[in-house]
Amino acid sequence: MKWTDTYDIAAALYDKYPDVDPMSVRFTDLRRWVLELDGFADAPERSGEKILEAIQAAWIEESQ
Repeated sequence: MKWTDTYDIAAALYDKYPDVDPMSVRFTDLRRWVLELDGFADAPERSGEKILEAIQAAWIEESQ
C-alpha cells in the first residue's frame, strides 16, 4: 500500500483497530499506525495533512 491507497489503508485500520473511533485519532498517531500496517510500503515523508484527512474520512466511512 501507498499513501494514496486511502480506502485500502482505511479498511486495514478498521480491521486492526475495530474499537477505535477514527474521529478521536490524532494525525500523529494516525500517521504512525499507517506506517506500522502490514503491507504498507511508502516513504514516511510523503504523508501530509491532506492525505491523513482523506485516510481518516475513509476510515470514518468504513466504520459506519
